[in-house]
Amino acid sequence: MEIEKVYNPTKAEQTWYQYWLDKQFFKSTPDNRTPYTIVIPPPNVTGVLHMGHMLNNTIQDVLIRRARMLGYNACWVPGTDHASIATEAKVVALLKEKGIDKKSLSREEFLKHAWDWKEKYGGIILEQLKKLGASCDWDRTRFTMENDLSEAVIDVFIDLYNKGQIYRGVRMVNWDPQGLTAVSDEEVLHKEANSKLVYVKYQIENSNDFITIATTRPETIMGDTAVCVNPNDERYKHLKGKNVIVPVVNRVVPLIFDEYVDATFGTGALKVTPAHDINDFNLGQKHKLQTIDALNPNGTISEAAGAYIGMDRFACRKQIIIDLTEQGLVEKVEEIKNKVGYSERTNSVIEPRLSMQWFLKMDKVSKPALEAVLSGDVKLIPEKFINTYKHWMENVHDWCISRQLWWGQRIPAWYDNQGNTVVAKTRSEAEVLLKTKDIKQDEDVLDTWFSSWLWPLTVFDPKIIQNGWDKANADLKYYYPTNDLVTAPEILFFWVARMIIAGKEYTGQKPFTNVYLTGIVRDKLGRKMSKSLGNSPDPLDLIAKYGADGVRVGMLLCSPAGNDLMFDESYCEQGRNFANKVWNAFRLIKGFEVENGTLSGAENKQPESSKVAITWFENRLSEQLEIINEHYSKYRMSDALMTTYKLVWDDFCAWYLEAIKPEFVDGKAQPIDKATYDATIDFLESLLKLMHPWMPFITEEIWHLLKTRDEKDCVIIAEWTKIKSSLDKTLLDKFEIAKELVTTVRNVRAQKQLSPKEKLVVIEKSNVDKSYFDSVIIKLANLSAFNYSNEKVDGAFAFQIKTTEFFIPLANNINKEEEIARLTKELEYNQGFLQSVQKKLANEKFVANAKPEVIAIERKKESDALSKINAISEALKQMN
Repeated sequence: MEIEKVYNPTKAEQTWYQYWLDKQFFKSTPDNRTPYTIVIPPPNVTGVLHMGHMLNNTIQDVLIRRARMLGYNACWVPGTDHASIATEAKVVALLKEKGIDKKSLSREEFLKHAWDWKEKYGGIILEQLKKLGASCDWDRTRFTMENDLSEAVIDVFIDLYNKGQIYRGVRMVNWDPQGLTAVSDEEVLHKEANSKLVYVKYQIENSNDFITIATTRPETIMGDTAVCVNPNDERYKHLKGKNVIVPVVNRVVPLIFDEYVDATFGTGALKVTPAHDINDFNLGQKHKLQTIDALNPNGTISEAAGAYIGMDRFACRKQIIIDLTEQGLVEKVEEIKNKVGYSERTNSVIEPRLSMQWFLKMDKVSKPALEAVLSGDVKLIPEKFINTYKHWMENVHDWCISRQLWWGQRIPAWYDNQGNTVVAKTRSEAEVLLKTKDIKQDEDVLDTWFSSWLWPLTVFDPKIIQNGWDKANADLKYYYPTNDLVTAPEILFFWVARMIIAGKEYTGQKPFTNVYLTGIVRDKLGRKMSKSLGNSPDPLDLIAKYGADGVRVGMLLCSPAGNDLMFDESYCEQGRNFANKVWNAFRLIKGFEVENGTLSGAENKQPESSKVAITWFENRLSEQLEIINEHYSKYRMSDALMTTYKLVWDDFCAWYLEAIKPEFVDGKAQPIDKATYDATIDFLESLLKLMHPWMPFITEEIWHLLKTRDEKDCVIIAEWTKIKSSLDKTLLDKFEIAKELVTTVRNVRAQKQLSPKEKLVVIEKSNVDKSYFDSVIIKLANLSAFNYSNEKVDGAFAFQIKTTEFFIPLANNINKEEEIARLTKELEYNQGFLQSVQKKLANEKFVANAKPEVIAIERKKESDALSKINAISEALKQMN
């Protein structure tokens, strides 16, 4: 069979992904095996694949593929989130392009457009994940607005309302003037902005005196209903009982005194605008102040403001400064930097706004979720996020769960004309409760997170809320709690905490055991990747250029848990180069001519160097596999990949294959003995298994090219490589010395410009006459002999590895002056090293506090350095 010279990733990806689907290798149903379950963080239905998705889903796929190979019943549930704000914005924009205004449509008409959009575009991101190699059980794909999942959301609302946990009230909320909806505290991003701090003079009524306040939001002045100062502030005590005149609208308002005001901050005087600031609202409630909403929902100035009506809030901000300056009421304007809240979804500046909303009380329901993490029942990886989680959960506010949108689960609250409210699942139920048919349903929908917090439950059993855990279906009982959740730290509270709350509330159990928190994907300058900066490559373009395996490896080579990933395209190039290295190693092995037992009429004996190399690599594989497994167990994904990478590239390709590669005689490669070939194929199969979670496509391709296999004999379901029962650590340590020796000989050839084909002799100063790795050293260093001697070798190139001296007789190839210079430099280095070690050992504090094994290591360093210094000094003496 002809093997392609260059690996073709596109061909392999198309072939094997479809093959895996056809053979249903991703499919999972409950059986007698132990389950391993991951639910995908459902991407927004509006989304297309970006670098964050690539990172997150590659990690999930690595975990699920390894679990499958370990014999677990691996189930990875995919799906998408209906993303109320983002999707509604997309549909509104699409309608606008067609000349249709949302306001001209009924709710039902709009929702038909939204569902049409979802059916056309909503599955794009899941199809893109297939290009990455995601081995999800696609038969289980869910969508958060499916009928049965939506019914579960409504069931939860009704249940929590009946438990007294959900209430409706006028509260100060975060208002998104572009999305025209309230958003929760967690959906507000606070960014540093350049602002103007305007010092405005308010005239004291019946006086020519003024009191000055400082504000960054002068457009809200028309909503002022008081000015407040601290009662202990001597500057203003004489103004007790006075009123002040609000500029622009000339409204007379009281000057109030309250200790809330910090007398040392700014002018010590505060404009009080109850409709536009939570603290002002609280002051207004306390002092029974009037509330005037100066802004419309869309961020324009309202009629109630009495001036600048209909003007955009930011245009008004500029104009009012000009106008007040002309009236002599601006004392000064300072340029400052402050934090401004932006809507996570629309990037619009948030306005605090009084609004009638629905809230979930968080004080009681959050306690089990806090305990779950603090007790270690749910593990956050890395642990540094535990304190962040604890702080948030201990200071949690009630959750505003209503959104002023049409796309989403509509709140099941009903109203009659008498001001009565009931919560009921259907209109007919509400009519019975309200005793009238003249009712209307609440216009708002529920926050998207109020549906996705049920995700680990309802993807398996949408009836869990109705039926309870005791009557849960077979799927939920088998797969829940799930094992690992891979997500981003920025939704630790949006989603992770709330899923734990829901899990505890409705099953009494945690929803998952481990939460692996990825970092943010940034460019090499440390900037967050974004379309606006133009620094975010298209993942599909990367896959087309470097292959899916190359991109997967590239992403995870630089991705420590919880830390940001500084992405550079060169990592994907490195991943592609690794795939090419593996392919070339495979081609080399398959290119060997295998001797069937005779060689020119003589017995085809296995070379001693091959036998030794096989024993070494067998031990090396077990040693590194143990390390790889430990990395996996601690979720050190990048470390697991790097250890695998080095095992393949360095140990297998650079050392093992070179050691067993047949010799060339008269320009022709000799046959390889069957025992060595079979061992090499076994090693390659073991390595393919270890590489498969990271590089699924090339490993499956090579797996099937190695030998003829049954249709279900695939690496995707092959058994994970096992650790050898006994490990010869001494043998591994000795080979490290052999590697250093071979490397030194190769360096000497390069320094002395000797031909790689010229055979050299190496002499070890030792009492022994043979060592286990002699045959491998002779082959890899291209030696005619490897000898032992009790004496030093005069005139030879001398070097030392640990405490052992070696000599290479080079006849006329040694330049005496160069050799003296080299030895002198090496002597100085070792003397400096010895001095640093002895200084450490002379430190009584270090010796008293260090562990015994650490002291032993330092003592060994001292001994080795002394030995090297003595050997180099002796060599210099002979040179002179």
